[in-house]
Amino acid sequence: MPDTLIEKFSDMSWQERLKSLSDDQDDIAFSSSFSFEDQVITHLIASNNLPIRVFTLDTGRHFEETHNVIQATNKKYPNLKIETYYPDTDKVQDLVKRNGINGFYESLDKRKDCCYVRKVEPLNRALKNTKIWISGLRREHSENRGNLPIAEYDAAHKLIKFYPLIDIDLETIKTYIKTHNIPYNELHDKGFPSIGCAPCTRAVKQGEHPRSGRWWWEHDDAQECGLHMVDGKLVKEQKA
Repeated sequence: MPDTLIEKFSDMSWQERLKSLSDDQDDIAFSSSFSFEDQVITHLIASNNLPIRVFTLDTGRHFEETHNVIQATNKKYPNLKIETYYPDTDKVQDLVKRNGINGFYESLDKRKDCCYVRKVEPLNRALKNTKIWISGLRREHSENRGNLPIAEYDAAHKLIKFYPLIDIDLETIKTYIKTHNIPYNELHDKGFPSIGCAPCTRAVKQGEHPRSGRWWWEHDDAQECGLHMVDGKLVKEQKA
């Protein structure tokens, strides 16, 4: 099925991709972190009443600016009921007892442990009974995502992942946001191209890679949380 989607949608605009997908498929879910990319997808879904379920993960450690854009988005699109999935309370308590409140700074394993409890496990619940998972990933984001196709099979969740914006550049997305007066996270205007949990995200300097502000204390290739796997691997294989 991924090959069929790749062949069908590659030459379409990103707007046509979403509309056509929702016409042909059911049990579709879109995960939003309220990034630039996710906001344009949300706008198209809400404005066209597309039958696509929209959900988000609240890790419990968001920036206040992220909560502000969530509130603004709900206000702008009252017809769109965004589902929120939270970490399991007992699992968070066990995590903090085991590693400390900010133990993720101490090792990659502890950081992955935190990401799993706060993001991956809630995602697994959110994707239950879903056939197609829409994500705002783009090839420009990182080397890990540079060769992603428009659609691929996710063996971990046993579904198809679909990336309507995979080949769209950031300036096109920003222009769309401005044209349609779409709410966006004000941290984007303060040097935060990629926004996750507050303790794990910093602003980037001019010339730095957009993903360098995520988990900046780790190796340059490690800026993934586990939600999006590439060929089944969290971090791309190191060259000898």
